[in-house]
Amino acid sequence: MALFQLERVAPRLTVDQAWQRLTDWPRHADVAPLTRITVLTEPPTHEGTAFVGRTGVGPLGFDDPMEVTAWEPPPDHTPAHCRLEKHGRLLGGWVDITIHPHPPGGARVTWQEDLRVRGFPRLLDPTVRMGARRAYGYAVDRLLKT
Repeated sequence: MALFQLERVAPRLTVDQAWQRLTDWPRHADVAPLTRITVLTEPPTHEGTAFVGRTGVGPLGFDDPMEVTAWEPPPDHTPAHCRLEKHGRLLGGWVDITIHPHPPGGARVTWQEDLRVRGFPRLLDPTVRMGARRAYGYAVDRLLKT
């Protein structure tokens, strides 16, 4: 289990704007190299929404199927919260995205993830954690800026 947490402050975004950027699943493909996202359920996103991130080139790659298991969007929920469960043959685990107001008008994002790479020995969890923290940190930063 490679458990890690990211904290970001987006001073120019409202909670709703940060939420829209981080939960627009197809946009994640814009910040994850060699990845495309296919949403499998009808919009809008809700508990039960399913999507697949496919990373690779041609037949060489892997699928990362995910399901939204908690959906508490703004403005009805403060903080806003979303939970994803990863159900892939290679990647498992979960992601919690929580967005709080950050005075004076910005948003504070917490991205907490438990990433499991099936078949990898637990001895490699620190390496997986470090690489995942860097990759997801880059993606979250880009999603909040674009």
